[in-house]
Parts: sequence; structure tokens; C-alpha cells
Amino acid sequence: MTTDADSSAAFGQLTSKANEAQAHIKAAATTTRDKLQSQVEQAQAKAEQQAGEIKAKTAQTQTEAASDWQTMKDKWHSHVAELHQRADDKRAEHDAQRAEMKADAAEMYAADAIGFALSAMEEAEYAVLDAMLARSDAEALA
Repeated sequence: MTTDADSSAAFGQLTSKANEAQAHIKAAATTTRDKLQSQVEQAQAKAEQQAGEIKAKTAQTQTEAASDWQTMKDKWHSHVAELHQRADDKRAEHDAQRAEMKADAAEMYAADAIGFALSAMEEAEYAVLDAMLARSDAEALA
């Protein structure tokens, strides 16, 4: 991130470089061809060096941006996976609660059926004993 101080310093360098270039150009007007040729070569070398530095810095910035983008994508995918896992956990929890309720209902039904069967056994025993008593009474009267 560039601060106001950084921008001011960069602008100051720009002004200084422009003044320096202007002085070189003025001096070149009164110099020999060989000297001028040398200055052109030096200026070209500096320009190529500067272009290389800018290209390298741009590549670095692109690499960092790509890395930051990948990091952000990885975090997003992780976040989405976590949300899906939470949803799956909730579904499983809900399914477990539903299974628990079904088990409770089945156990209550089984307990009721056993109670009914016990009651029927008691009733059957009473019916058999009552029938035996009735037969005994009938035989005694006969």
C-alpha cells in the first residue's frame, strides 16, 4: 500500500529526474557527436535497465496477486466445505434424533404389546380356572 509520504517522495524523484534529463539534453546541444553517441547509449542502457526493473516488479506483483488470489480461493473453499460439513452434521443429528424417536416409539409399542399379552394371559388363566370351576359345579350337580 502506498502512503502519502511514499507518493510525495516518488513525485520528488520524478521532478529531480526530469530536471536532470533536461540538463543533459541542454548540455548535449553543445557536445561532439561521439560524446552525444555515448550519452545516447548510456541513456538507452539506463532506460532498458529501468524497463527491466519495472518488468520484474510487475511480474513480482502479478505473482503476489496470484498467490493472494489462490489463498483467498483456498480460504473460500475451506469455508464452503466447513458449511457443508455443518449441514451434514445437522442432517445426521436430525436423522439420529428421528431414529431415537422411532426406537422410543417401538419400545413403547413393545411394552404395550407385552402388557396386553400379560393381561391376556391373566384373562386366559381366569377363563380356564372359571371354566374348570363351572365344570366342577356342573358335575357336582349332576
